[in-house]
Amino acid sequence: FLLFLFVQQLHKVSLRTSLLGDEWPSPRAGAARLPGKSSGNKNWNDQEHRAFVQSHLLDMLELLLEPEQLSASSHCVPSSMVSLEAVGALSLLLEGCVGSARAVRPLHELALWPPCHPHNGFCGEARAFSLPRLESWIRSCLTTNPLGMSACLKAGRKLAWAQQVEGTTRRAKIACSARVVPEVSPMVIMSQVYKQTLAKSSDTLVGAHVRIHRCNESFIYLLSPLRSVTIEKCRNSTFVLGPVETVVHVQSCDNIKVMVVCHRLSLSSTTGCTFYTLTPTQPLILSGNRAVSFAPFHTHYPMLEDHMAHVGLATLPNYWDSPMLVCKDSGDMSVFRLLPPSDFYTFVVPFEMEGDTTETPGGLPVEYQEVLSQREHKVQAWQRTVKEAALTKDQRKQFQMLVENKFYEWLVQTGNRQQLDSLVPPAMGSKQAAG
Repeated sequence: FLLFLFVQQLHKVSLRTSLLGDEWPSPRAGAARLPGKSSGNKNWNDQEHRAFVQSHLLDMLELLLEPEQLSASSHCVPSSMVSLEAVGALSLLLEGCVGSARAVRPLHELALWPPCHPHNGFCGEARAFSLPRLESWIRSCLTTNPLGMSACLKAGRKLAWAQQVEGTTRRAKIACSARVVPEVSPMVIMSQVYKQTLAKSSDTLVGAHVRIHRCNESFIYLLSPLRSVTIEKCRNSTFVLGPVETVVHVQSCDNIKVMVVCHRLSLSSTTGCTFYTLTPTQPLILSGNRAVSFAPFHTHYPMLEDHMAHVGLATLPNYWDSPMLVCKDSGDMSVFRLLPPSDFYTFVVPFEMEGDTTETPGGLPVEYQEVLSQREHKVQAWQRTVKEAALTKDQRKQFQMLVENKFYEWLVQTGNRQQLDSLVPPAMGSKQAAG
């Protein structure tokens, strides 16, 4: 828990860093940059994560020492011993493998492997490690995460799920890490997708950690059971996600819509975003959010209920309408609102798939269902009016053209034309990358 608090404090971006210490990850850590990769998103650079741990390793070990192992000034001494329980706590941050073994183990299990004892100073009688030797051993073995985001972007399998249109997808990066370790979930990264509609439902996504970064004015459908999803610095986009087993975290986004069944939803520094969710836990509103709207989950696709069962999510309980404010301005309830029923519409996933789900799981709250029923009655009344007007053939043709023109004007004014145009299949023979 102390390590967790330590990392959380250093993660904060503050103008007072000279007083608080380095940020996580440290912009002054001096880590080598990835070839061809900008430093704009330090949280994605595992090399800087490694540099942070390297520079603060002794501080972390001192946090874990028992009081009697510290000097009068609360620092370690050469004879300090780190307990096995403390090394177990370090497993929060570190894991790895031994030799050519591909099995990933937590740090305390690696430290107890007999061939490592001469290097890490393990004492069987005391069930503890010599601090200087343990620190030296960790430093000598520490590498960047071979299964992390940097490795995924640099060496992962490149994916292309949309037609490569000049000027829109040239900068897009979509990659999947290889499943080199069976028990480790794969990672899928989508970055800088602009004015595109991307859709996927495949084994590539099943159980994956999905990172979506700087995707603007796009429509993204990931219709498979997922492990976790992070959406960061996206603008004016719509995300339709398959059920997420753990957390969906949205950070620094403006005017996006997210439709998801998930175990947990958390928000940080978002503005004008709307979330259509089905979740058994209260959504967490962290700091920096403005004009957030919550609405009931309002869509479906044929495999949705099967995918929900895959990740262990059901329709009850559902706390979409009970967000929790977790920030210093937690008394300010104006940060969020529940979407008024008058502004609520269902969403249709425009793809054909095999499956048994034909309606929104769990149904809709009564007040939202009533509004939809009223609209449906208005449509039926309009259809009767048209039918009873007894128009001639030429009048019907003229009337149809008028309606189509008005509909086209509405598509242009609302920006929905882009979504429809991007759903048109690419011409036969266009090159598509498998994923």
